[in-house]
Amino acid sequence: MRIGILGGGQLARMMVAAGIELGLDFIVLDPASDACAGQLAPLIIGDWASASEQPELLACDRITCDFENVPAAVLESLAAAVTVRPGPMAFEAAQDRLVEKSLLRQLSIPVPDFAPVSSRPELLAAIERIGLPAVLKTRRLGYDGKGQAVLRSQEDLEPAWQALGEHELILEAWVPYRHECALTAVRCAGGEIRFYPLSWTVHDQGILRLARAPAPVDPALVDEARSHVRLLMDHLDYVGCLTLELFVGEFGLLANEFAPRVHNSAHWTIEGSLTSQFENHLRAVADLPLGDTGMRGQTLMFNWIGAMPAVDKLLSVPGLRWHDYGKQARSGRKVGHATLVARDQDELAERLAQIRPLLDDQTASLLSGEITPLG
Repeated sequence: MRIGILGGGQLARMMVAAGIELGLDFIVLDPASDACAGQLAPLIIGDWASASEQPELLACDRITCDFENVPAAVLESLAAAVTVRPGPMAFEAAQDRLVEKSLLRQLSIPVPDFAPVSSRPELLAAIERIGLPAVLKTRRLGYDGKGQAVLRSQEDLEPAWQALGEHELILEAWVPYRHECALTAVRCAGGEIRFYPLSWTVHDQGILRLARAPAPVDPALVDEARSHVRLLMDHLDYVGCLTLELFVGEFGLLANEFAPRVHNSAHWTIEGSLTSQFENHLRAVADLPLGDTGMRGQTLMFNWIGAMPAVDKLLSVPGLRWHDYGKQARSGRKVGHATLVARDQDELAERLAQIRPLLDDQTASLLSGEITPLG
C-alpha cells in the first residue's frame, strides 16, 4: 500500500520510519525543497494547491497529513479520487480557532471564553465582556506561539492590533492554569478508539519543550479528557491519531485546541509505548488492526529548539534515545528531541540526576521549575 503525506517535516519523517516496518510505501508533498521527510521517502516539491494535480499522489491508496494547515479545500479535491484520512472536515475545524472553539463548545467540551474580533470596536466589546488579561490570536495559521499577543492592560491593545489587526482574530480569556496536558488517541474506521496515557506538557514562549508520561493527575481528570476526545473523534468520524491539548487548574479541565495529526507531545511513544503514535496512525489510515497503546515505562521527552545539543555526553545517560530530524539550525525551530525511558519513577529520578548537568540553562530551568511535581 502506498501512502501520500502532505507535509514533509519531522512528523512525516517519523511516520515514514514507522511505516517502512509495516511494509508501506510513501510519497511526500511539501513546498520546501529541503523538507526533512525527503531524506527517507520520495519528495514532490510543490504548493498545496498542486496536490490534486500530482499523478503520484492520485495513484496512492491513502492520503494523510503531517500539517494541520493543508487547506481543507485541497483535501476535499483529493478525496474525490483517493481516501483521505483523517477526513477534510477535521482539518476544516482545526484550521480556524473560532470554528474549533465553537465546535468544542457545541460538543459540551469546556473551553475558555472567546469572541470573534474583526475590528477595533469588536475588540473593545470583546474585552468589555471577557475582561483582561486575555489573549488575542489570529484565527488561522498560528502555531508554536505565533500569531498571538497577551493583553494585560489597555496599553497592550494598540500594539497588538498593529501586529495582528490585518487578520481575522479571536479573543480568548486568559486561563489561570496550574499546568498543561495533552491526550493523544487513535481511532480506526470502524470506530474503535485506543488512548495513550495523558502527557504532562511544558511550553516556553509557546513552544513545547518537555513532555512527561504518564501525567501524575487525578484519574478522574484522565477519564474526563478521554470522554472529551471520544466525543470529538466520533463527531468527526475521525480516522488516525488526534491530540487534544488541555489546561488543568482549580476549574478542572479546559480544552485549548486539537491537532488532526500525530503530535509533538506524544513523540515519547516511539520508545515509551508498545506501539508509537506514528505506527498507530498509519495502522488506522491503512485499515490495519490498532496496536497496544500501553507503556514500556516512565518517560520524559526533551525538545531541541534552534540547534541540536552535543550528542556524546547526553547519550551516556542510560535509557536516553536520540532523534535528529536532519533540519538546518534556526531560532525557534524544532530540530530534534530525546526521550528518557525508565522502568519506574525511582529509576527516572536517578537518570534525571545524571542528565540535569548536561542540559542548557533554559531546559534545566524548565525541568526544575515545571517537572518537579512529577517526582
